[in-house]
Amino acid sequence: MRAGKTVLIAVGCFFLLIISASSCYTVDPGTRGVKVTLGKVSPDFLREGFGLKTPLITVVEIIPVRQETREMPAECYSSDLQQMKFTLKVLFRIPENSVVRIFQDYAGNPFESLVAPRVQEALKEFTAQSTAEQCVKQRELIKIATLESSRKKIGELILIDDIVIENIDLSDQLESAIEAKMVQEQETSKSKFVQEQAKVDAETTIIKARAEAETIKIKGEALRLSPDLINLNIVQKWDGRAPMVIGGSGAGGNGASIILPIQPAPATAP
Repeated sequence: MRAGKTVLIAVGCFFLLIISASSCYTVDPGTRGVKVTLGKVSPDFLREGFGLKTPLITVVEIIPVRQETREMPAECYSSDLQQMKFTLKVLFRIPENSVVRIFQDYAGNPFESLVAPRVQEALKEFTAQSTAEQCVKQRELIKIATLESSRKKIGELILIDDIVIENIDLSDQLESAIEAKMVQEQETSKSKFVQEQAKVDAETTIIKARAEAETIKIKGEALRLSPDLINLNIVQKWDGRAPMVIGGSGAGGNGASIILPIQPAPATAP
């Protein structure tokens, strides 16, 4: 009798322990809870923290609402029928107001069934309108267009924060052709720059020459109208030393004259 009573007490304690454990729940930070009672989903989500629920028949499902990052591949064709393989990273999060619907419609994991297909569809729509070369050169434009289109397709059910294009893989032949064309364009741009620079230098030289010629013309006109300017210029530049003129030799005194400065005689001692 005592053994049976002990067993009953132990079973009762174990049952009470299970009841107590199943009558409470905890929602961690960065997540929200969805209450499901006998298969029926409550329309209101549960916020972070501790709470009580009906034991055994009520389950709380946890849905993350913090930002998540998922990597996804995408195969597209350009307008010139070139195959391109993209590697994308999608940054998204579930708004807390969408938690219950996400759990009901997508079992709490909307990326594979909602986000990835819409992002790939948006990417294909843009790349189909551009050549492979344009897609390689306009990566940022592709990202912006894909991000905007994905947001419109998904709506407010999921928030797409950003899309990162990590890599665009092309065939070896196409990559070589694009690279060769880009090198040629760079050489052409460099040649044009050199030509433009030479043109600017030539124009600068012409402008300087014209300015010098105009200066000489103005000075000549001023000297013609005022001959005394020559004497004034000589006086302004004189250093205070008296010149000494040595006449050239030869008949008629036609030899060249040499002007030598005369140093002042040193003072003699008394």
